[in-house]
Amino acid sequence: VQLQASGGGLVQAGGSLRLSCAASRDLFSINVMGWYRQAPGKLRELVASISSSAITDYADAVKGRFTISRDAAKNTVSLQMNSLKPEDTAVYYCNAKFGVGAYWGQGTLVTVSS
Repeated sequence: VQLQASGGGLVQAGGSLRLSCAASRDLFSINVMGWYRQAPGKLRELVASISSSAITDYADAVKGRFTISRDAAKNTVSLQMNSLKPEDTAVYYCNAKFGVGAYWGQGTLVTVSS
């Protein structure tokens, strides 16, 4: 599975960004797709995920602010990020769990200024 992420950038606190991840295969064949992030000096952490049956899960830190969704026709999963905070600053990675493997897209940097 190849993943192509896009949509990062610089935004002021309180602003919004939308990340997209295009997958090279049918989303319904992928068990779970998710977004992770890694801030400087910190471990990579799960931000949000969506299963092939559209069950979503969110980290407590982003609940109510971030929304993960998918467009099956475009094999794309998006992460709408609202009310961004400086602590959301990180490199965001798209991830796909397919079969027994996990696949990563290239990271996209999100910087939230205070």
